[in-house]
Amino acid sequence: MSASPLIRVENLRVSFDTSSSPTGTTEVIHGVSFSLHQGEILAVVGESGSGKSVTARSLLGLSGIGARVTADRFELFDEDATKSCERFWRQIRGNRIGLILQDALTALDPLRTIGSEIDEALTAHGPRASRRARVDQVESLLRSVGISDPHLKRRQHSHQLSGGQRQRALIASALAAQPEVLVADEPTTALDVTVQKRILDLLAEKVRDGRSMILVSHDLAVVSSIADRIIVMREGRIVEEGFAREVIDQPKHPYTRALIESIPSRSTKGSLLRGGNAPIRARSSSAPDSPGTMLRVASISKTYRARKSTVRAVGDVSFDLARGQILGVVGESGSGKSTIARIVAGLEDADSGSIEFDGVQLHDRRELLGQIQLIAQDSLGSFDPRYTVREIIAESAALVSDTSREKNVLVEQLLDEVHLPAGTADRHPRTLSGGQRQRVNIARALGSRPKLVVCDEPVSALDVSVQAQILDLIAEIRVAHDTSFLFISHDLGVVHHLCDDVLVLEGGAVVEHGEADTVFTNPRHPYTKQLLDSLPQLV
Repeated sequence: MSASPLIRVENLRVSFDTSSSPTGTTEVIHGVSFSLHQGEILAVVGESGSGKSVTARSLLGLSGIGARVTADRFELFDEDATKSCERFWRQIRGNRIGLILQDALTALDPLRTIGSEIDEALTAHGPRASRRARVDQVESLLRSVGISDPHLKRRQHSHQLSGGQRQRALIASALAAQPEVLVADEPTTALDVTVQKRILDLLAEKVRDGRSMILVSHDLAVVSSIADRIIVMREGRIVEEGFAREVIDQPKHPYTRALIESIPSRSTKGSLLRGGNAPIRARSSSAPDSPGTMLRVASISKTYRARKSTVRAVGDVSFDLARGQILGVVGESGSGKSTIARIVAGLEDADSGSIEFDGVQLHDRRELLGQIQLIAQDSLGSFDPRYTVREIIAESAALVSDTSREKNVLVEQLLDEVHLPAGTADRHPRTLSGGQRQRVNIARALGSRPKLVVCDEPVSALDVSVQAQILDLIAEIRVAHDTSFLFISHDLGVVHHLCDDVLVLEGGAVVEHGEADTVFTNPRHPYTKQLLDSLPQLV
C-alpha cells in the first residue's frame, strides 16, 4: 500500500431535504471517517439503510438528489472535494473512480448494444481514436473480464446476455477509462454462487493489477475472502473497523457479531439463527412407499418453444417429499428449479410425467385449492398494491373461514404467528420493509393452512439478519404445523442450514439427490463439488 491514501474522508455527513423533519433536513450519514490506499480492497458492510451505498457514492458526487454533503476533510487524489463543482465530478467519474452497480440489467441501456455502452466510456474519457481502434479496445476489455467471443457479444443487447455476462460487461465499462479506484456497490448480490465467485475473483485480479477498490456488501462472508480491511456500518455510523481477519475472528461490536451469527452454514444446522438455540426438527427422507409421503413427483419434463427453437427447462425429474420435511432444490440460473416450483404450485403444467399429492394424483388443481401455497421471491410484486395487509392475508384465509369475523381473527393470528404487530394489518405493503413484506407473504401462504408450501428464492434479496429471521420463521412453522416445504434456492449455505434433503439440478436434470449433510460433506457429482467450492465462507 502507498504511504499516502488515494482517498481520505473525515467526519463525512450527508443529509437530505425532508418535510417530516422540524429542521427541514434529515441526516443519514453521521460523521463517517475512512481512507483508501493504492492496491487495497476496503469492504463497507451493513444492512439496508445502514448508509453504506450513500457513503460510497458520495465519492463520485452521486449521494442523491437534494443531498447535502459536508466533511472536515474530503480528499480525492490529493484534491479537496468539499467545495467541488460539477466539472470536478465529471473529471472524477469514470476517469479516476469507476462505479459498478448491483443490477446490470437496469444499469445498462436496453436500447444500446454492450459495445456501444463501453464505447461511450472510451469516447468520454479516453484519447481521440478511430472507430476501428475503439472497437478493438471494446473487444479487448470484454476479453479481459472473461467474456468469450467478444466480437459477437459487443453487438448484443443486455437482455441477450446471462446475469454473469451482464455483470462482466458492466465491469468492462467501468474499466474502460482505466480508473485508479473501483467502487463496487453490491456487485454480486443477484448472482449464483459460481458466477459470484468468478466476479469476485475478477475484481480481486483488477486490484492486483494496481487499482484499489471499495466493495459495498451486506454479507461478511462474501467480502471476507478478498477484503484487506472492513468497515461495518449501522444507521449511518461506523460501528467497527479493522483488518478483515480481526473483524471476522474477533468482532468487538454486538452488531458485527450478530451479522456473523446470522450467516447460515453447516455449523448452524439444527438451531435457530436468531433469538436462542431452540432445535430445528430434522426429518429423514421417507421410504418410497411410506404413508408419510406428501408429494411424489415422477418423471416430469417441461419444454418451452420460442420461434423455431425449443429449450428443455426440465427433463425427467423425480423426487419425493415427506410430510413435515424441507426439501432443498439448488442449482444455477437456468437449471430448472423455478420451473419445478411453478409446476408443483400449479402455475404451469408439465409436458409429461405425474404429480401425486397426499396420495392423490393431481389433475384438477381446484380440488386442492389452498393446500399448496407459494412464497415468491418478490413479495411486493406479488401483492395487489391497492390492498392492505389485512386484505392480502384475508384472500387466503377466506379458503378456511366462513365469516368476516372469522377471517379477521385468523388474520390477527397469522400476523402474530409471523411476529408482526397487529397494527400492520391496516398498512399497505409499500410502507413496510423488505423483511416485513416477506413475513406478510408467508402469512398469506399460511392463511389456508396448507400442507405444502413452495418457496421460490424467498430470502435471496434480504439482508443476512432479516434472512435469518425468515429462515427461523420457516423452521418454526414446520415444527408447529408439520408443514412440508419445497425450498428453491441458489444459496447452498441457506439450504444446508435449513433443509433435510437436497436435490441438485443442472440443465434441467437431477445430478445428485440425498440427505443434506451427506450431499454437502461428501458430494459425488462434479457439478455439486463446483457449487460447494464457490460458496462464500468466513475465512
